[in-house]
Amino acid sequence: MVSDPDGRAWQQMLAHLKRHHPAIGRQWFEELDFLGVGGGVLRVRAHSPVHRDYLQRQCVESFNEAAQAVTGRLLTVRFLGPEDGAEPEREAAAVARGARDGRAPTNGAGQPVARSAGRSGGGGGGGGGGGSPSRADALVLNPDHSFDNFVIGPGNRLAHAAALAVAEAPGQRYNPLFIHGDVGLGKSHLLQAICLRILEQDPGTVLYYTSCDAFKNQYFEAVQAGQMGEFRHTFRDVDVLVIDDIHFLARWEKSQEEFFHTYNSLHQDQRQLILSSDAAPEEIPHLEGRLVSRFKQGMVANIQPPDFETRVAIVKKKAALRGMEMPEDVAFHIASCIDTNIRELEGAITGVQMQAHIEGKKVPDLATARAAVGESALRLPGRPTIQTVISVVTDFYGTRLTDLQSKKKPQSIVLPRQVCMYLARAHTRHSLQEIGGHLGGRDHTTVMHAVKAVDEKRRADAEFDAQVGALDERLKKMAT
Repeated sequence: MVSDPDGRAWQQMLAHLKRHHPAIGRQWFEELDFLGVGGGVLRVRAHSPVHRDYLQRQCVESFNEAAQAVTGRLLTVRFLGPEDGAEPEREAAAVARGARDGRAPTNGAGQPVARSAGRSGGGGGGGGGGGSPSRADALVLNPDHSFDNFVIGPGNRLAHAAALAVAEAPGQRYNPLFIHGDVGLGKSHLLQAICLRILEQDPGTVLYYTSCDAFKNQYFEAVQAGQMGEFRHTFRDVDVLVIDDIHFLARWEKSQEEFFHTYNSLHQDQRQLILSSDAAPEEIPHLEGRLVSRFKQGMVANIQPPDFETRVAIVKKKAALRGMEMPEDVAFHIASCIDTNIRELEGAITGVQMQAHIEGKKVPDLATARAAVGESALRLPGRPTIQTVISVVTDFYGTRLTDLQSKKKPQSIVLPRQVCMYLARAHTRHSLQEIGGHLGGRDHTTVMHAVKAVDEKRRADAEFDAQVGALDERLKKMAT
């Protein structure tokens, strides 16, 4: 056996992954236990089955490439869970035989080598003992998608609270839980957070997390093979059934009928159902009325796009998960450029990380962010420029731009300046720092204070609220 007692190769592998595969890099990789190298297999132990399954299904190719690049040897990385045993020499021989013969590897007794020993519930499927149904289409759980890593904002507060309540007492509150919203707003994160919390509290829970497409495909295959009993065993003999993108049931009458009976079976036994969709139940086209009424039987929670402050917090959280230092001005720039969905924010973070690597910078700066993401000052179709915002505000209040940019602090100047900052935040993609720069070189904290002050004054003063509302409508009409 070739050993690496001080783990030098392992540390080099982690550095290689950070440089060449930044999108998969996670801070918790540092918590993985390097067990050594033997017989062409590099063994790594994760601290939970969820982490093991995530690595096995999402990261194998990248880790194999890193191992081979660092050592110059044809190594295969094997991930183990806390309870998984390892017999390196015997397993290595099995892997080698399988590679030569094009077959699944076996051990010395001719039995298959387990890639992920132990209960499969951590990966979304149910138990793996004799007679247990196959849940090979279970979606992989991402350890990052925990409640601790979910950023709460005005647009997702209700959905988060409902998800947390279900996770703490599955089958007892909000059954079913139906979360809907546009693509990339965090629905899957909440579904996985529920799964992770339930399995953390009770690892013996039979939980099946899958997609609507998988439900349909398994249904059609079962009908053709005459195996409806096994199909129903797979979906109904569970404690928790979680289905992503349930709106894809639309137009499939037979699948809808089967899901209707699956729903009734689980609900009557107080088994938890958790569903996500791009649309509210009543807005899913060609969905049977009896399913609409059942989807609305528990809790229906909508997720809205995150506001600017929430996007900044998301950028910082996502960067921290990667072990990436994220200066505040860089986070502001990314959040001001990307206001569509969280997945695009993650893509922007990856771009900034790669650009920093190209530039040889350990910590990205604003110039790096602008090179990777672009200029937030670019005018977008359907939005006014900041110059338009300033013009509308100065015309309304009878002030001059030079007054707004000055250090003058009388209320007749301060209020229009704050309103200008507030409307610029609402109607442009400029960062807080850029808005402050247009209004006398003020820093981002001044702009944040202005936005908060206008918000509070609008709630307390109906006349002022009407004035700002009128300016807001005028800007919307002027945008081309």
